Amino acid sequence: MNKKTAFSAADILLPNKQNMSGVWAVCACDQYTGEPAYWTETDRIVDEKASSLRLILPEVYLEEADVMERIAKIQQSMKEYLSTGVFAEYKDAMIYIERIQSDGKMRAGLISKGSVSPVRATEATVPERIPPRVRIRRGAALELPHIMILLDDTKKTVIEPLEAEKDSMELLYDTELMQGGGSIKGWLVPQTAQNRILEALTALGMESGEENPLVYAMGDGNHSLATAKAYYEEWKAANPDADTENAPMRYALVELVNLHSSALEFEAIHRILNQIDTEKLLADMTAALDLRTDAIAEQAFTVLCGDKKQVFYIHKPSSNLTVGSVQSFLDSWLRENGGKIDYIHGADVVESLAAEANSLGILLPDMQKSELFPTVIKDGALPRKTFSMGEACEKRYYMECRVIAD
Repeated sequence: MNKKTAFSAADILLPNKQNMSGVWAVCACDQYTGEPAYWTETDRIVDEKASSLRLILPEVYLEEADVMERIAKIQQSMKEYLSTGVFAEYKDAMIYIERIQSDGKMRAGLISKGSVSPVRATEATVPERIPPRVRIRRGAALELPHIMILLDDTKKTVIEPLEAEKDSMELLYDTELMQGGGSIKGWLVPQTAQNRILEALTALGMESGEENPLVYAMGDGNHSLATAKAYYEEWKAANPDADTENAPMRYALVELVNLHSSALEFEAIHRILNQIDTEKLLADMTAALDLRTDAIAEQAFTVLCGDKKQVFYIHKPSSNLTVGSVQSFLDSWLRENGGKIDYIHGADVVESLAAEANSLGILLPDMQKSELFPTVIKDGALPRKTFSMGEACEKRYYMECRVIAD
């Protein structure tokens, strides 16, 4: 690892030519949690072909009775894929990628290995989502994280120069992404370009003149990075005499993306509540946050319940952000009254789910991406599930893998 940047090249696995197909890459596991039909269709499309679907646990299944059997099957599939020659390995590699999103915009990224420790979290995690992921990682031979780390690279010195160099690089893959995910290409970055990248990352950290500058922060995959760190700390405590500095579980495979890419757009992550007394929740929230419908305030959100839709303005906020005021109330209310909460991308999905009995949807405002770094510097981690970068189909798809077995 380059200690000045926290990132370095990695031994990266990709499916070989015989197994590289349009069904290999699947969407991040924390997407479509309110739409099990999406994952059922993905399973149908994959069928018996080699696919990263067999190496991940979609979170829609986290509360299923057979979750432990699913985890065991995932870990067994990892071993089988390794032993049967599904992969080709690229030593000391970085991969430059170009993702054509469903909106036609190109998002450039760089796949590398990063330490699990120094990257600043931008959002709090959902605690109950960490243990199942740790269970997978604890017995896993491979990792397939969907971590995306944002660079505050206004001058576009790290990733953008690779676009002009790609014609001289080896093209590793060029494939469509299933279920409306667009397409993606990946090129192997030569050593000379890797050196330039590390120098540019180092320079980013020196420009501010601060001792601990905020140069990169989580954009997506907060729970994946938290899981990697939790397992590393667990492993380190159990192996005090091991080489913890160079252990494979100290790192996670990540995609670096420039915050200032025109393809990146921040969108709100909405809330859906189920198995609740909707009238009581709305009455209690109105009292706690002093909600009004006829007096405009800076913080506002929309409530969906049955066929009703209403905008509320918060006159007694508990946070600098609307999502913070709302989430703080919901956490407290659910602890006292019970019920379930899920985090949904897409207002249309929330509207559909909110029509069900004993359900209520909350549509939150978008966050401007220019607010991210200043807000994290000032206030620390944002409330969990504050923002999403694009629609669910534009989230990171699992493509590259890395061996993490000791």
